[in-house]
Amino acid sequence: MYEQIASNKRKTVLLLFLSLLLLAVIGYVIGLIYAQPFVGLGFAVVLAIVLQVSSYFGGDRLVLASARARAVTPEQEPRLHNIVEGLAIAAGVPKPAVYVVPEQAPNAFATGRDPEHSSIAVTQGLLDMMDRVELEGVIGHEMSHVLDRDILYGTIVATVIGAVVLISEFFMRSWLWGGFGGRRSDREGGGGVIELVVFAIGIALLILAPLFGQLIQLAESRNREYLADAQGAMLTRYPPGLISALQKIQGAPHAMRSANNATAHLWLEQPSRVPGERNGLMERLFSTHPPIADRIKRLQEM
Repeated sequence: MYEQIASNKRKTVLLLFLSLLLLAVIGYVIGLIYAQPFVGLGFAVVLAIVLQVSSYFGGDRLVLASARARAVTPEQEPRLHNIVEGLAIAAGVPKPAVYVVPEQAPNAFATGRDPEHSSIAVTQGLLDMMDRVELEGVIGHEMSHVLDRDILYGTIVATVIGAVVLISEFFMRSWLWGGFGGRRSDREGGGGVIELVVFAIGIALLILAPLFGQLIQLAESRNREYLADAQGAMLTRYPPGLISALQKIQGAPHAMRSANNATAHLWLEQPSRVPGERNGLMERLFSTHPPIADRIKRLQEM
């Protein structure tokens, strides 16, 4: 397990590099189509630096805001605070800030840049549905993400991949509205074969950029979920608690209303999952989380 944790940390650096490289390629391609490749690349590099710094220091606040999470006091949620504090002591990390998300779908996530600046958020539906040992299992899972510093990877990747998707969509909308094509035609008189090839490649890359971003998110998030399940069960010393929680989540009748593809990998369970339906082939292929049944099976084998 400890070798897996070390491997995850090394892969985190690689995945952060790939996400930034994807952003740089998108900037370069847009600049190339406009015949200003290095302007586009320079813009992407500056944007990447700004995003890295801003997501490091404030990405958790953006994630919490996108989920509409609200901070709760020990007086408002004594059971939740007590569990978070107890597991933080067991994990040897400072107590994370505690938030509640106004959603009926049972789910949870952790965010922040390090254990000293971390937050754990749970949905109202999770609080209503889980008993104490089940809630401990869920919080143990999220505390494992804090302990392994998965939260930094998740927060930064969510910010950078979100930027890739937004830039690609903005450019494609501008092109479809005709703002791009006219300027290029005026400048080059229709362009030649090379320009058309560059244009076609650029458009293909911009269309595929969100898919590439999704693949980067998927590269490690599934393994991290398995690892956090195992570590969380060890932290609580009671695997049946998390098993029971996952079973309840699997059968929950509510879907997430504020599901966000850029932050899907942060949640305990895939927020876009349709309640009561089995995962189809495409959903299993592009899901940020392994199937709950597989997670339960691994926990039962511990």
